[in-house]
Amino acid sequence: MGTLLSVNVGLPTDVPWRGRTVRTGVWKSPVTGPRMVRRLNIDGDGQGDLAGHGGEQRAVLVYQIESYRHWQEVFGRDDLEHGAFGENFTVEGLADDEVCIGDRYRIGDAEFEVTQPRVTCFRVGMRMGQPQLPSLLVAHHRPGFYLRVLTEGRVRAGDPIVRTARGPHGLTVADVDALLYLPGHDRARLETALDVPALSPGWRESFRSMLAGGVQPAGVAVASPPSWPGFRTLTVTDVVRETATVTSFRLAADDALPAFEAGQFLSVRVRGAGDPAPVRTYSLSGDPAGGEYRISVKAEPDGGISSRLRALLHRGDRVEVAAPRGGFVLDDGDEPALLVSAGIGLTPVLAMLHRLASDRSTRPVWWIHAAHDEQSQVLSTEVADLLAHLPAARSLVCYTTPSGPLPPGARAGRLTADVVAALDLPVDAIAYVCGPEPFMDDMVAALTAVGLDPARVRTERFGSRSAINPGVVRTDAPPPHQPPGPPGTGPDVTFARSGLSTAWSDAYDSVLELAEACDVPTQWSCRTGVCHTCVTSVLSGAATYGTPPLEPPGDDELLVCSARPTTDLVLDL
Repeated sequence: MGTLLSVNVGLPTDVPWRGRTVRTGVWKSPVTGPRMVRRLNIDGDGQGDLAGHGGEQRAVLVYQIESYRHWQEVFGRDDLEHGAFGENFTVEGLADDEVCIGDRYRIGDAEFEVTQPRVTCFRVGMRMGQPQLPSLLVAHHRPGFYLRVLTEGRVRAGDPIVRTARGPHGLTVADVDALLYLPGHDRARLETALDVPALSPGWRESFRSMLAGGVQPAGVAVASPPSWPGFRTLTVTDVVRETATVTSFRLAADDALPAFEAGQFLSVRVRGAGDPAPVRTYSLSGDPAGGEYRISVKAEPDGGISSRLRALLHRGDRVEVAAPRGGFVLDDGDEPALLVSAGIGLTPVLAMLHRLASDRSTRPVWWIHAAHDEQSQVLSTEVADLLAHLPAARSLVCYTTPSGPLPPGARAGRLTADVVAALDLPVDAIAYVCGPEPFMDDMVAALTAVGLDPARVRTERFGSRSAINPGVVRTDAPPPHQPPGPPGTGPDVTFARSGLSTAWSDAYDSVLELAEACDVPTQWSCRTGVCHTCVTSVLSGAATYGTPPLEPPGDDELLVCSARPTTDLVLDL
């Protein structure tokens, strides 16, 4: 079948990159003599990012010498040494369009099974000095593949590669790679791929998500399309001071507003607060099907836009609003629901409580809330009324510094892991957690400690999304700010979640690079428009791609890793 030409290993190291540091094991070098291959690694080898590389399903990466020759022609290079693509085994033969998922091979004393194609990762492009390489590997159908170690043993360059078993259904590495990353996702082939036992759990989950939510590239969840494009003008119908620091604003149109998914947020363009007008996002706190929208906004001590809304918006004012968006939404189903919040973080879970009460849901519901005291507890009477409509509801409110006698269902003190453990919560529940980041981190840890599946503990972070920057060494980043250097002269780019607007400059190759220069938290992996990790909702405006993505995102979405604005652009970022 083939020959093992080179065994390549390398331990993780810190590499400077774009002003940051990347921890990576992509630099591999050939070794001489026999080398022991174990269940998780080859002796002397390691990975810098175990979330995306390594582990039992990805113990050994394989790349073919025939693909080396292909890229030598494409890039006009003759300096490619074995291990240059980050692979552990450089082989002759075993082409991606011939090897199938589930194939088994004997090499030296060890036996292996093919589990998945190579994941799209920017680090192979960084290693090769070819940033577009992750996209090209997919487009040229030459990704390479991973092996699981069935039998540990020694291997060495020159060992013959013998196929000992054929994977079911004959799905090649190139077939499976294209099924995830390229257009034309065939449902029947997705189902066939899921019937291959050797397919790694990560790819299996991506294919399941594609089948469950509608075919979408790279397993990205399919979001409901926004109720309207861009911004529309609504009227402020009421302004209610809920507490000393929280004010609710009701917004309506001439006809009933579309229902939203419980837990979503609005993006509001605040005229009169700057030029360009800043955009801020606020969770919807009212009845999702009530025909109007309500946001409840806390005046923060830093004196930002939220602190000025009470002075800027009055009954009868007109305000520009983008359609409800967001993936932190209440699931349909009958599993127990844990609605966990602190302070103003109750707003999205209050909308969920409205939805449950409106549906007269019989599912078990836990309302768990932390507040400073009774006076600062937001919308407590409304919460009590809604809970009264739910036959299987329970409630606990923790006051950190109570100012008087405790009402029923309340206790003094912080909401801690010990308090959560004493509640005897159902471990099959789905938890929805919102509040300050330290609170959410504590609650996620507490809920998983009592037995909840981490995948069923959902969080909503106010402001910017949590960053996904694989391999990048974390540092304490400052709040989002204007980029360094002279101001740009191009279209305005607004990062709505981060509360920042800045002018585009051609010094940046993509919106992603501009966001990074502003320390706006970003999510990405391949940086070349393949994996769709960076997909971002467009609230208004337009952009173009320097290199068209292999598969475009959905309507009103943008792959920021390879996009440049052509008009003023407002992003949910």
